[in-house]
Amino acid sequence: MTESQLLAQQSEQLDYLRRILLAPIYDTVVETELTHLSKLSTRLNNQIYLKREDQQPVHSFKLRGACNKLANLSEAECIHGVIAASAGNHAQGLALAASKLGIKATIVMPKTTPDIKVDNVRRFGGEVRLVGHSFNEAQSAAIDYATAENKTLIHPFDDEDVIVGQGTVAKELLQQQPNADVVFVPVGGGGLLAGMAVYLKQLSPNTKVIGVEAEDSACLKAALDAGKPVDLDHVGLFADGVAVKRIGEKTFSLIKRYCDEVITVTTDEICASIKDIFEQTRVIAEPAGALSLAGLQKYCASSDQSEQSLVAILSGANMNFHSLRYVSERCELGEKREAVLAVTIPEEKGSFKRFCQTIGNRAITEFNYRYVGEPSANVFVGVRLGGNVEEREQLLSELASANYQVNDFTDNELAKLHVRYMIGGKRNTTAPDNNNKNERLFSFEFPEHPGALEKFLAAMGELFNITLFHYRNHGAAFGQVLAGFEVSSAKENEFFQHLNALGYQFEEATDNLAYQAFLN
Repeated sequence: MTESQLLAQQSEQLDYLRRILLAPIYDTVVETELTHLSKLSTRLNNQIYLKREDQQPVHSFKLRGACNKLANLSEAECIHGVIAASAGNHAQGLALAASKLGIKATIVMPKTTPDIKVDNVRRFGGEVRLVGHSFNEAQSAAIDYATAENKTLIHPFDDEDVIVGQGTVAKELLQQQPNADVVFVPVGGGGLLAGMAVYLKQLSPNTKVIGVEAEDSACLKAALDAGKPVDLDHVGLFADGVAVKRIGEKTFSLIKRYCDEVITVTTDEICASIKDIFEQTRVIAEPAGALSLAGLQKYCASSDQSEQSLVAILSGANMNFHSLRYVSERCELGEKREAVLAVTIPEEKGSFKRFCQTIGNRAITEFNYRYVGEPSANVFVGVRLGGNVEEREQLLSELASANYQVNDFTDNELAKLHVRYMIGGKRNTTAPDNNNKNERLFSFEFPEHPGALEKFLAAMGELFNITLFHYRNHGAAFGQVLAGFEVSSAKENEFFQHLNALGYQFEEATDNLAYQAFLN
């Protein structure tokens, strides 16, 4: 780096610091608490703190960036109003911030957006326009509206004023806990991490800053590996607040200089942290809101450090109520307190009792079985554990020593999401009227809007026999579908042409062990 480049970088750092310190947001934004989690501190042998952005009027940190951006707009930029595309917290934050300043805000949301989020934006004074069935369609429409109506487009994260607003979280944190050793920050587009990191590293350079991403939407990790922002082929939908395909250009430039490390966590680990937050604070965090605590717990599990001051950012609490069922089902797995197994047992009297005796004092959380008239039976079983991987390994070893054939499906997403609800015996490929001997299995992301299933069936069901179908609504804009089709080798090319034309995200699962064990 040349001397002039170094001076320019130092000037930029100081400019961010000055702007964060002077951000004019506190007419609307509240200074949130830093809550000490005593039970979790004892469990993890470190001092654990939670920065409570759920306490904002919109229950999310996004209000900070929106307030700072609007406060820095010129009168000319405000006269025709502002516009943004969002299906979540950015929409609510912008609507409230605009209302406080007397600026008209228009929010373009996909038609799949849950009513609760649409109603909240309207309650905060925003005009809602429902366009398309995806964020990309809504974003494209917002850009068109901004041009046609001379509105100012407000980006949710890749904007200097927005980054500055989010950086005020770090300003409050250092005032509340000046000796923080490590701060864990959730990452979607990177606005919060960029703003906090550039502030923390100037005023507390020894504080380690760690970004935390959902494993299925790790756009920052992909950018760091590539050396520049890149598009992910696909993002997961559970932690929808961080479901971003590409990290921001401005945010990445700051993050790669000031962020020390990036951790990725699984859906199950996020669910476990949602449970921990609820048990300690009685707050129900949204998945993206619990992301950083999941990263903190993963850090503690892999580090021998103790008695450190560790801070996680609870970034939001706008949880869709219907998602709680899914969280409840998965949190035990995230805490390593449940194993999900397929076990082959003899099809004879007393075999279940003998199996339970082998399990010992461990509680059975789930047992799925169906008689199929064969010498042995495949059972799908959940077993309560004490909270560590070693006990799971010990259980598998004990079952193997007792001559049970076991498949461990604890980390098998297909088994946990679909197969556990479908146990009922394998299909009969010898029956004279069998129509599914060429069955192929696929998982889909299915948009939650009227007519979606009809579109799917019109494109596929009239051309190819559907042999299996499972769907569960978890309260998100997209549902998870598992479908089987009869596909002969002669029809394979035609089948995939129709599947690609359908436009849904899909993945073949025919070789998945859970499917082979219970449904094939």
